[in-house]
Amino acid sequence: MMPHEDIERALEASDGPALMAFLTAGYPATDSFLDILSQVEAASDAVEIGVPFTDPMADGVTVQRSSHAAIENGVSLRWILDRLAGRSTPPAAPLLLMSYLNPLLAFGYDELAARAREAGVSGFIVPDLPFEESAPFRASLEPEGLALVQLVTPATPAERLSGLCAQSQGFVYAVTRTGITGGEVDLPTEITNYLRAVKEHSRVPVCAGFGVRTREQVARIARHADGVVVGSALVEVLERGASPGEFLYGLRP
Repeated sequence: MMPHEDIERALEASDGPALMAFLTAGYPATDSFLDILSQVEAASDAVEIGVPFTDPMADGVTVQRSSHAAIENGVSLRWILDRLAGRSTPPAAPLLLMSYLNPLLAFGYDELAARAREAGVSGFIVPDLPFEESAPFRASLEPEGLALVQLVTPATPAERLSGLCAQSQGFVYAVTRTGITGGEVDLPTEITNYLRAVKEHSRVPVCAGFGVRTREQVARIARHADGVVVGSALVEVLERGASPGEFLYGLRP
């Protein structure tokens, strides 16, 4: 089974809505990264590992703060792959690297794909890489069986939505509100119709995210999507030094 199929299988096998957790690599400290990752894996169905970037334009204040702190701690894409590759046991849940495009370009697509597969990574999420410009990256990922997840938003036109859903691997990342991630705003009132449309077009699980932080929000989204992504709220938990596993288990309806 290819790594991108592992993502689908894990999300579909979840007892209840699938839970996908996001954490910034090397935050709040580099020496606790693998321990935190293991706790998050145990409480999640899949994990997004954020690659810190100097200009994280799609992220809210919380994730931006964690990204800048990780960079100051010396975290880089190569550092992440080295740490993942050095683990003594395979991941307990599929891992995806969420990164802006520049670090991937600087690393080199072919080497990156090979190193990622060796490190136990199942796929990538690249928020600033339009699908129309993604062919070179996809060409490097395909031989390794790695997913390139596509993101859609409530503003995505119907024709484009159909195409992105058809091309996405692992799952479709359905942004539940436009703009930056995180924050305290309620989920948009049109979420039901939006997520229904995404599911109608998608052949892989649909996971909704950006701003999810409570069990009530998880339950609401779960009626219309296969899973939810929890990002800023989990980073805040790590910032406070609280238990990530306890927080994530508490989100399940």
